[in-house]
Amino acid sequence: MVITPQIHGTGRRKKAVARVFLKKGTGHITVNGKAYHEYFMTDTMRAAIIKPLSAAACLKDYDFTITVAGGGLPGQAGAAGLGISRALLA
Repeated sequence: MVITPQIHGTGRRKKAVARVFLKKGTGHITVNGKAYHEYFMTDTMRAAIIKPLSAAACLKDYDFTITVAGGGLPGQAGAAGLGISRALLA
């Protein structure tokens, strides 16, 4: 049995908190059980999620499982982006 390590990152913005779990994969991003493009409806919010991945040039290298709570959707998107950045640094 091979255990793949998960890396954790937490992001906060205003009242929103995002917990991000990163593992090697193919680029799938789920937020609260949905694909990120279904959860975040606007291009601006989707860009906040993708921005750290495109800056690190690892858009298709990792899978992310994100849970967000509190605040509104724009705050949750910002918190998720920060959580992704912190997980990538770890």
